[in-house]
Amino acid sequence: MKTEFDNLRTNPLHLYQTDTNGEKQIVKIFSGELLIAKMIKHKKSIRYFGIKGYSQYLLAEKN
Repeated sequence: MKTEFDNLRTNPLHLYQTDTNGEKQIVKIFSGELLIAKMIKHKKSIRYFGIKGYSQYLLAEKN
């Protein structure tokens, strides 16, 4: 999910927002007003979340 999350984050059509509070960091990715993915980093743990059907928002990868 990390590479897919980076693909969503670097897509010029999407906006992302970062919130940091102590040892916890949250990165949210939006397509318009819709939250499509979220990453939560707490200490050494990283968790990725995406909405059902998030793959339709991915950019085509270059071969």
